[in-house]
Amino acid sequence: MNDESDHPRQPGRRQFLTTAALAAAATAVGSAPGAQAAKAPGDKTGHAAAAAGGDAEPFWGTHQGGIATRQQGHVYFASFDVVAENRDQVIALLRAWTDAAARLAQGQTAAALTEDPAGEPLDSGEALGLPPRRLTLTFGFGPGLFIKDNVDRYGLAQHRPEALIDLPRFNGDQLVAERTGGDLCVQACADDPQVAFHAVRQLARLAYPAAKMRWAQTGFLAGFGNKETPRNLMGFKDGTMNVAVDDPAALEQFVWVGEEGGWMKHGSYMVARPIRIALEHWDRMKLAFQEQVVGRHKLSGAPLGGQHEKDDLNLDANDADGNPLIPENAHARLGAPASNDGAQILRRGYSYDNGLSFVAERWPPWRQGMEFDAGLMFFCYQRDPRTGFVKVFDKMSKFDMMNQFVTHIGGGLFACPAGAAEGGYIGQALFESA
Repeated sequence: MNDESDHPRQPGRRQFLTTAALAAAATAVGSAPGAQAAKAPGDKTGHAAAAAGGDAEPFWGTHQGGIATRQQGHVYFASFDVVAENRDQVIALLRAWTDAAARLAQGQTAAALTEDPAGEPLDSGEALGLPPRRLTLTFGFGPGLFIKDNVDRYGLAQHRPEALIDLPRFNGDQLVAERTGGDLCVQACADDPQVAFHAVRQLARLAYPAAKMRWAQTGFLAGFGNKETPRNLMGFKDGTMNVAVDDPAALEQFVWVGEEGGWMKHGSYMVARPIRIALEHWDRMKLAFQEQVVGRHKLSGAPLGGQHEKDDLNLDANDADGNPLIPENAHARLGAPASNDGAQILRRGYSYDNGLSFVAERWPPWRQGMEFDAGLMFFCYQRDPRTGFVKVFDKMSKFDMMNQFVTHIGGGLFACPAGAAEGGYIGQALFESA
């Protein structure tokens, strides 16, 4: 423990006001009229039944929503720096966020609205009249919540999970500090972009003054709601070999943390990475070369040498000249479980488009100018990132042919704890064990 923990200071005026404000926010949200509508009896999946009908996803339960939930059409991801002065303020923030998230998931306002023109609005109101559109809010804890600048700010350092590592710097990384890291994060997913944005906006308001936004990224999913594998901005089907969210055994094996995780049991580890794609460069490539890069046919999604999207990758098949049908440095081959000792991750990626940006190309003819600032907002969940994302991506970062078209420009690793029980809050097991 550091000196500050061993000899707590008397709370100052700013500290008192911060704690009081967060406590008031949590009380306003949790005790507001209609708050109990977000609390329904649990079902067999460990989640509470949705009170708002089929358009709402359950919030309370064993696991957080937004991980094994059927993927929604839009995402708003936000990372926060925690500036709270003490542990009580962090707990108050998480309580306020949990209560607000339960209401928002049911299509309610973050707190009961007031018609007093002299009062501060408790919800910004841009989602009034909109259904919840399957909104899920997934919260994560970054390494900085446990120790930051070698300071154990909240007495949590010894409870940092071993799996919550500092991600290594991978070959080709060009991480921008302003789009990297964070002490807390929230992934808001919904079938309406305004619903997702509204939710993050309310949480950002509730976070003041204990936490401030660090970076954010929106994203969209092609053809959400149908049964087809969505296509990314490169035009290829993305996620064919993903862990099946309707396979409980696979989720237990690859996604949910088990007994080894202590307070993280039933949680999962999220890797979030914005990946810029040089679309103009990619679009100048011949179709045959694009398919060699990916290792799949563009139209059908079938692996090279196959006929159907779900055909197994035949990594031993050769062409008439004795060369592998699926090149040794093809994206699909390098990411396949068979190439990574069976390792798998639950991918949950979204395309993004931030308009245009001035760039200097890394390849001939070395042109400079305006190009699409677009790519993939990559999310993946796993039981342990050391045997999941790190194991898979370390090889891909070195050998994947796709690297000449994509650049990882930011992101972070976050511990997403188990879901909250009614009356509790996200991350409660951590603070009760610390």
